[in-house]
Formats: sequence, C-alpha cells, structure tokens
Amino acid sequence: MPDPRLLFDLVTSEIDAASPVLLHSLTGFLDAGQAGRLAVGHLLGSLEHRVVATFDLDDLYDYRARRPRMTFRSDHFVSVEMPTLELVEVRDAAGTPFLLLHGAEPDHAWQRLTAAVRLLVDQFRVRLTIGMHAIPWPAPHTRPVGVTAHATDAALVAGYPPWVGELEVPGHLAGLIELHLGDTGHDAMGFAAHVPHYLVAAEFPTASLTLLEHVARASGLSLPLGELAEAADRTLAEIEAQISANPENAAAVAALEAQYDAVLSSRALDGAATGAGPDAPLPTGDEIAAQVERFLADMDDGQA
Repeated sequence: MPDPRLLFDLVTSEIDAASPVLLHSLTGFLDAGQAGRLAVGHLLGSLEHRVVATFDLDDLYDYRARRPRMTFRSDHFVSVEMPTLELVEVRDAAGTPFLLLHGAEPDHAWQRLTAAVRLLVDQFRVRLTIGMHAIPWPAPHTRPVGVTAHATDAALVAGYPPWVGELEVPGHLAGLIELHLGDTGHDAMGFAAHVPHYLVAAEFPTASLTLLEHVARASGLSLPLGELAEAADRTLAEIEAQISANPENAAAVAALEAQYDAVLSSRALDGAATGAGPDAPLPTGDEIAAQVERFLADMDDGQA
C-alpha cells in the first residue's frame, strides 16, 4: 500500500493538547437530518480553532458522482463549493483543546486514508476518538432523540443498551476508522442519533444537540450548546406547526407515537422481567432493524 502520509499535509506538527480527544464527522453518508454537519458547523462557529492538517481530495473524491455546486449569474460563474477534508484543533468553552476531523467522506483510498488517520492519532497521542453520525428511525419528533452507541471497548458505552442485534450494513469510512483504531489498540467510539424518518431530508438540529450532549458526556469536553438548543426549539416549533396544519400528518405522527412508546415500554418490561440492568442487551422490534437496514442500503445505492 502506498505511504498514507502522502494523503495529507501537516499545517503544524505542534498542538497544545498532550492527549486530546478527536471527534470526527464526515458528510455524504450516515448524516440524516444533516445532524453531523450542523454539529460541526456549530462547534466551528462557536469555538476558537485552527487547521492542523488538510487532505488533498483530488485523488480521493469522485467529482462526477457528487458534483460540486456552482453558482451561475447572468453571464458568468460566480463561485463553486469544493469539497474539503481537514483536521482542526479546537478549544472548548473551558479552553481545553481537542481535534476535529470534518469534511466530505472520500470515495477512494479508504484503507490508506484510515491508516493516515491512525498515524495522526499516534502522532498527536489521541486518547479517545469519537464519531458523530445520524440515521433515520421510526420515532416521532415529539420524543427525545435516541442514540445508538458503539465502541471498540464495551466499557466505553456502559449504560447504553443496544437497539438492534446483528445486521450487515454498507461500509462507511467512519465505521472503518473506528474498526481500524480498535484493531491497533486505540480507544474509539461513536454515537448515531435517531432522526425521525420523515425528517431525514430536512435540517434537524435537535439531533445535532443530542450528539454533542453525548459527546460532551463521553469526552469530558465543555461544549457550548445554548445557540444550538435555541435552533432546535425553533425547528421543532416549525415542524409542529406544519404537522398540525394537516390532519393526516397529525394522525400519522400520533400513530407513530403509540408505536414508539410501545417499543420503549416493551424494552423496559423485558429488562424488569429478567432482572437485567440498563447495561444488559435488550431486544428491539424486527421492524426497526429492517427499516435501518433498508435506509442504509438505499443510501449506498443512491448516494449523490
């Protein structure tokens, strides 16, 4: 395999953290409701940061499969939104530095890129890597956003009962990074927010807020969430107004609430009946697992 160091350019080899946390969120897959993109935008818009490394996407990105958006005005092109992938150092609200890998998920050289991320993890002595993802879920927007937690070490996700058993899903770079880091002795984990399936194409900052809340809890970082919470409240109010204006939509959400509450009740009863604590694996409905599988397959086949 060609040297993975050739995939990135270090802007600086010195960072302020001795053993930082590294967060990562890549757009293009597993980002229902644009939850990861909004979370990254909030962090970069709220906190001091600087670029540590950049990746040259010309050899990694399929521009014809995911054509960059260009703006044409009257008789000339004005601008183009080219994809980027970069590692930045961010300071949280308490001044603690951490790393953030963000940008477009590349189409090519996944194994080399995964190795490159591991080299950066080693170079900067990263103590924990955390991925942020979002998937559609048969859940109503009127209920708290759930998360599926996963990790290279079960101790990292203690207290997070699993929602699904074993299932095969299309490969994605974020999952490959976590898997590779685990295979090489590094602690890595991730959170997938459950976005109501009827909101996957819209911006859903409630899921972004949930992701950052769980990231803060797992990492100990102090993340400013006030503005994101306000955006989430505004969005929920707009969604509620739109749904309430249509009796059919309101009835569909009410039916989904009943189904979702029944699933949660079943999970709680199963735990009580077996004497299992919150860490024990609890079964989930086949319908939920099947819907997640279908979504992931559709994303793989129709990604644009």
